[in-house]
Amino acid sequence: MPKAPKTSKAKKVQKKVADRKKNPLFVKDAKNFRIGNDVQPKRDLSRYVRWPRYILLHRQKKILLQRIKVPAAIHQFSKTLDKNQSSKVYSLLKKYAPETKTEKKQRLVKAAESKAQNQKTDSKKVTVLKFGLNHVTTLVETKKAKLVLIAYDVDPIELVVWLPQLCRRQEVPFAFVKNKARLGALVHQKTATCVALTEVRKEDQAEFDNLARDLRQHYNENHELLRTIGGGQVGIKSKHQQEALKKALELEELKKTSQ
Repeated sequence: MPKAPKTSKAKKVQKKVADRKKNPLFVKDAKNFRIGNDVQPKRDLSRYVRWPRYILLHRQKKILLQRIKVPAAIHQFSKTLDKNQSSKVYSLLKKYAPETKTEKKQRLVKAAESKAQNQKTDSKKVTVLKFGLNHVTTLVETKKAKLVLIAYDVDPIELVVWLPQLCRRQEVPFAFVKNKARLGALVHQKTATCVALTEVRKEDQAEFDNLARDLRQHYNENHELLRTIGGGQVGIKSKHQQEALKKALELEELKKTSQ
């Protein structure tokens, strides 16, 4: 009898696949990522990005401040208010934000109209936030400032490094906050190194007193801030080297004791 023609394994598998009943609910839709077909999936390419120089410098500075010993006078700027405290401070200071250009224009127009009609104008002094390093310094020196907020990311830091000590000497409550852009937003500026509050309304007095008491304990009366030196953290490679050396020394000690 003539032998039946041999069929390859691949053909048998294809036949089996063809014989299977296809479920219309689950249609196989394989993606093709070749040129001109499906869009490639998103990948994290941050490792391969050529970052701008200012970002590189910012990251290098951060690492450098972790490695080298940082004097206490500079290290204290890293001890900023936490999220809850800063939200309380900012919610209070927003009430004392200075008027914008449009608001000032409207006020002056209204005052001119009332003056033309021989009406009395409301010439009460408005309590607002004071900003500008020279202005705030003068307010602290004359003890007119009741609260001072200093940005932690002022560059160069020498501009404000002496201000905390001046506040301690004049017994003015102060705090370090994140960041200069957020402080600037309070006073309608791009950035602000520091802001000061000189007066508080009666309705906010109780809240302000509690806040000032907390800040005094945390900053003015906290002498550890001026004793703690920052930095001194080793990198991951140095850490592994130190651990390996420590392990080798321990093994040597064991060998000596066992002999």
